[in-house]
Amino acid sequence: MLIGVISDTHRYNWVIEEAVRKMGDVDMIVHLGDNVQDVEEIAKYFKGKIISVRGNCDMTKSVPAEIIDMIQGKKFLITHGHRYNVKNSMTRLKFKALEADADVVLFGHTHASGIAYEDGIWFVNPGSPAVPRDGLFSVAVIKLTDGEVKASIIEL
Repeated sequence: MLIGVISDTHRYNWVIEEAVRKMGDVDMIVHLGDNVQDVEEIAKYFKGKIISVRGNCDMTKSVPAEIIDMIQGKKFLITHGHRYNVKNSMTRLKFKALEADADVVLFGHTHASGIAYEDGIWFVNPGSPAVPRDGLFSVAVIKLTDGEVKASIIEL
């Protein structure tokens, strides 16, 4: 299974089509918030399953702030990240991941892409395809094969 991950699109709809195209032939897309309305734009270019959580810039209560879900036998913690103060430290998010017994954590909020593997948990931040803070307009792709997780950052 191939999962596309995008975050912090902030209503910059001009990046959505390119971001979806760069993800390739994904089976599902996860949008990590800021702005959840952008899921409607994603749906114009991707007809598969889309999961989304709200971020600190999203005022809706109709979209969950966090999701814990099993995908292909792996437990995913899906969050925007602001509730865990990820701009300053990964500590709170790491404790939540350990508490949830997560295999993979998807988060955004920092607008800086990164992948880390700590204590048996993959932490994947796709950065931002619209307003990056690390100079890299990006999304992420996660490949799940035979119980293995392979994550990569894709530059737009």
